[in-house]
Amino acid sequence: MAVRIYRAAVMSPDSTNAGFTWLFYALLTVASWGVYGLFLHTGQVAMGDPINGRYKAFLLVGIAYFLTAVLAPLALLMYKGASWQFWAYPQKGLWWSLIAGTVGAIGAFGVLLAFGAKGTPAVVMSIVFAGAPIINAICSIVLHPPAGGWGGIKPQFFLGILLAAVGGCLVTLYKPNPPAKKPQMVAAASVNPGNPPAH
Repeated sequence: MAVRIYRAAVMSPDSTNAGFTWLFYALLTVASWGVYGLFLHTGQVAMGDPINGRYKAFLLVGIAYFLTAVLAPLALLMYKGASWQFWAYPQKGLWWSLIAGTVGAIGAFGVLLAFGAKGTPAVVMSIVFAGAPIINAICSIVLHPPAGGWGGIKPQFFLGILLAAVGGCLVTLYKPNPPAKKPQMVAAASVNPGNPPAH
């Protein structure tokens, strides 16, 4: 019952809390990106190719991006009767969107390279999600300066950046280690246990 009430409050455009619809989508992103690194690492390892597995996984990531970030919005634009000829879009919006897609793809490839260099999903993604908000906050301030300039920023903002950096360091330094692998029993193929070798 409580779940239905919450969903109605978040999703219904007629609700007085309709302004919190953004929270639903934000949490959707949290859930998706929260498992992104783990799934990506699993796919890379499952390729069974220690050398080229990361590139094969990135290829499949690109195909997934094409399906979800090209075909899906194209279908929605056509369904809504909006313009889909992207070459006619405003130049500023076009180029900034292309830059955003490029840095996003570079970031995804960087995650794969980190996994290929023996980084674990827990550590790599913790560093990414601790560091990305810091970069985002700084770049946002540079591109959209706050009222009063840098002097108008409250100390809590800088404290939040510090805590994010400390959190990333703590996860990296004190990550839980997986259990040690059991030593495999190696027997010489030329030795038969029932017939000890002659001296």
